[in-house]
Amino acid sequence: MTVGCGEKKETINVYNWGDYIDKSVLKDFEEEYGIKVNYSMYETNEDLYIKLKQGGSSYDVIFPSDYMIERMIREDLLVKLNKDNIPNIKNIDEKFFNLDFDKDNDYSVPYMWGTVGIIYNKTKVDDVVDSWNILWNEKYKDEIIMLNSQRDTLAVALKKLNYSMNTRNIKELEEAKEQLLIQKPLVYAYLGDEVKGAMVSGEAAFAVVWSGDAVAMIRDNPDLEYAIPKEGTNLWFDSMVIPKSAKNKEGAEKFINFMARPDIAARNTDYIGYSTPIPEAVEMLPEDIRNSKVAYPADEEIENTEIFHDPSDIITEYDRIWTEITSQD
Repeated sequence: MTVGCGEKKETINVYNWGDYIDKSVLKDFEEEYGIKVNYSMYETNEDLYIKLKQGGSSYDVIFPSDYMIERMIREDLLVKLNKDNIPNIKNIDEKFFNLDFDKDNDYSVPYMWGTVGIIYNKTKVDDVVDSWNILWNEKYKDEIIMLNSQRDTLAVALKKLNYSMNTRNIKELEEAKEQLLIQKPLVYAYLGDEVKGAMVSGEAAFAVVWSGDAVAMIRDNPDLEYAIPKEGTNLWFDSMVIPKSAKNKEGAEKFINFMARPDIAARNTDYIGYSTPIPEAVEMLPEDIRNSKVAYPADEEIENTEIFHDPSDIITEYDRIWTEITSQD
C-alpha cells in the first residue's frame, strides 16, 4: 500500500483462526503503531501448516495450537522471539509457561487456552451429562454434533475407552475408530465454527465443543450447559508465534506485545468468549465471564486432562482412520 508520494506503509500479515479476535483491536493497533495489518483466517492447524509448508505466503504472526507449535519448532519453521521487544509478556500467568510444546518459552507467547467438553441443551436432555458415553446413547439419535476435526474427534473416542489421547498404539486407535463408526448413525453433523449457531438455535441436544465457544453459546442461549467428562479431556493452548518466512519480525513482535496488554486481551476474550492467560485481563471482564467455571475452571477440575502432542510420526494412520470414518455411509 502506498501513501503520500509513493511512500510504502509498513505492514504485517496476521493469520489467525476464524472469529478469534475483536477486529476493532486491529484498527487500534494500526492507529497506535502506524502499521497496516493484513488479516486472514484459517479453520484448522493442519490448514495453517500446509499453507506454511507450501510457501508463497509470508505471514508475520500466526496462532497455532500446542501440538502444532511442537511440530513447527522441530521442523525449524519458527524464529526465536526477542523478549526485550515483548515486555508485556510479564502480564501472563507463569503457569502458562514451560509447557511441553515450548519448554524454554523461546518461540511462543500464550494467547488463549481452554478445554474440550460437551455442551448440551437442558430442555432436550434429561440424563446426567458427566461422561463421553452419552454421545453414544441411541436415545439421542440425530441430536449429536461432533467436531469436524480428526484429532479432537478421535480424542473423544480414545478418552471414552480410557486411553491416552496421545496414544501411538495402533490397536487403540483402531478401537477408537470402531467406536466412532458405531456412533456415526447417531450423529446429526460433523461441524466446525457452524456448531455455535446450531446449538444456540436448538438444532441438536449435544455438541463436542471448545470451552470458549461454550461460553459464547451459553451467553446467547441460557438453556445450554457445559460439562467436562469424568474420563478426562484435552487441555489446549493457542499461542502467538513468528514463522521463519516472516518479512517483518519487528512489527510482528510489536503486535504480539500489543496483544499481551491486559486491556487488549480483555477486549479479545470478552468478544470471543475464550480464556485469557492474563490475570489482570480477567479482572476487567464482565462478572458473568470472570466467574464462569466454563471459562476459568478450578485447578482440580482440570487435573484429569492432557495436552496434545505432535502426532506427525503416526499422521498417516490418523489420516487413514479419519478417511475410513468420514467415507462410511
